[in-house]
Amino acid sequence: MEIADYIVADDRRLVELVLAGDNTAFEYLFDRYHEAIRRLFMQRMGGARDVDDLLQETFVKVYVNLHRYNAAYTFGQWVYTIARNTFVDYVRRRQDDLPIDERFAAPASSAPTPEESVINGQQRRQLENYLERLSPRYRKLIEMRFFEEYSYEEIAAKLDLPLGTVKTQIHRARERMCRFITQGEE
Repeated sequence: MEIADYIVADDRRLVELVLAGDNTAFEYLFDRYHEAIRRLFMQRMGGARDVDDLLQETFVKVYVNLHRYNAAYTFGQWVYTIARNTFVDYVRRRQDDLPIDERFAAPASSAPTPEESVINGQQRRQLENYLERLSPRYRKLIEMRFFEEYSYEEIAAKLDLPLGTVKTQIHRARERMCRFITQGEE
């Protein structure tokens, strides 16, 4: 078969060719689906660790079980199902490899440590000090934009100011805050 014939062949035709002993047809099936399956594993795992192993395991299963493929489903759905099941098996194996105390350990707390609480309090007081040093107009703009999360348009409407004025004054207020922070003015 010519390369162009493999490229234009649909998945069902390529499966037929593989089952008839044409391994080149499997290479074309692999090329069509391996990137999508790789992305699936990357998303589910949050990184590249073990992705290549899972990808290889998935396509070995596809090759070995190709005779079980049912043409009533798209080939992509069938490969995706194998990939999903391979991932579930992987997660189970990893869970089985963990010591019993790690399997049932409580999740790490997201609450700040006492040290982090003290630091956060200090930073908050310092920020409040800098805000107090701003003119009332700039302080109000900073509070509305960054603490109350108003859009520029909403601020302009609430304060009955032109949008350009709001943007300019917020920019100036941020610059002044940055100057206070970098210079450590008290």
